[in-house]
Amino acid sequence: MQTTFTPEQLKNPAIRRSNEILRACVHCGFCTATCPTYQVLGDELDSPRGRIYLIKDMLENDRDPDVKTVKHIDRCLSCLACMTTCPSGVHYMHLVDHARDYIEQRYKRPFSDRALRWVLARILPYPTRFRLALLGAKIGRPFARLMPDARLKAMLEMAPKTIPPVSRNDDPQSFAPQGARKKRVALMTGCAQKALNTDINDATIRLLTRLGCEVVVAEGAGCCGALTHHMGKTRESHATAAKNIKAWCAEIDGQGLDAIVINTSGCGTTVKDYGHMFRNEPLAADAARVSAIAQDVSEVLIALKQAEDTSPAPRPAKDNIAGTDATLPHAPVDHGMVVAYHAACSLQHGQQIKTYPKDLLRQAGFTVVEPADPHLCCGSAGTYNLMQPEISKQLKDRKIKTLKAKNPDVIAAGNIGCMMQIGSAAGIPVVHTVELLDWASGGPKPPALTGTHDPKGEIPKLR
Repeated sequence: MQTTFTPEQLKNPAIRRSNEILRACVHCGFCTATCPTYQVLGDELDSPRGRIYLIKDMLENDRDPDVKTVKHIDRCLSCLACMTTCPSGVHYMHLVDHARDYIEQRYKRPFSDRALRWVLARILPYPTRFRLALLGAKIGRPFARLMPDARLKAMLEMAPKTIPPVSRNDDPQSFAPQGARKKRVALMTGCAQKALNTDINDATIRLLTRLGCEVVVAEGAGCCGALTHHMGKTRESHATAAKNIKAWCAEIDGQGLDAIVINTSGCGTTVKDYGHMFRNEPLAADAARVSAIAQDVSEVLIALKQAEDTSPAPRPAKDNIAGTDATLPHAPVDHGMVVAYHAACSLQHGQQIKTYPKDLLRQAGFTVVEPADPHLCCGSAGTYNLMQPEISKQLKDRKIKTLKAKNPDVIAAGNIGCMMQIGSAAGIPVVHTVELLDWASGGPKPPALTGTHDPKGEIPKLR
């Protein structure tokens, strides 16, 4: 694609990066075939190619965003399916992130939009505030149908019926490995996940320590910044990201880290991009160090298995997934259980991790099935289901229909947003992949399958 940015414009690092991305686009339109919003709305401007034209025109002409441009950029899920499809390597993620930052700086939204974004940015990244908001939403849920604004109605309907107890495992501390230490890793405990589902981090800690990892919850680490980053609130997102970078670098420079483990794939995509986000800032070198060792939990589990499993023959289903001590106690897992695996967009497109979770589940003894069109988004996409509820609902209904068609016993996913989106209407238990893997290797049965919170087993602490 030809661009006409002036030399003066190209002095801006953000413009220079967007120019590189725009010039890589060859107008082929392959991205339209896998874009969820284009499939739902059928408007070229609601496809990646259409949005690229809008962004190019806005940036080249250095003009204030108009209503039309903002509408179509806001409708983008940032599912990044277009990046998986694109034969030219167009880095759409960085382009749309720049566009959102540009819009945030130069466009005055209607008051209701500004108010909603302000509230979300000041509640979701803070677990205590989020818990209080969930309590209020729980009280207001019966009155959701009376809400005049579809977005307020969506917020009430998405609130979980029960709020999980606070887990002290999310506090800064270290957890001792069982047996010889194989890795020392930092677990990102996140923000919204700590309010919505505390079982995920608990299961991750149990599983990793059982497989020989010392697990550290670093002092000062918290929200990854993704929620505000995707709203274009760059200053806020960088402030929270900087806290993580400093916290994890303190561990790297102290006792060292082999990996930063992330069990929320939306956060993982953002943390792996810290090096780019901070490339022109004083924290550039430290941000790059953090991004270099950030890994999804499935990547860490696969690496542990590959390091231990020297036999080409498959292990019995009862064995620990990492091939460690087979004498560990095992939960009575039903190895005929059918698990429908939902591939979170941030994992399969953002991080290009497609087979690891399914491989791990199969090795643990589960029967794994996938829905039709697994590349399509469920409509959660961070805060998208709250800000674009009509489009989100169409995508959710489509995803649930394809999952139910597989007649699964349980649905597994690697992202809390997807779990909440699908679980709100599926009528089938929805759990995180690590909860099933933890259960299969000696942990408690996932609470979603029992209907109760079962904090079985103490986790040994180092400090």
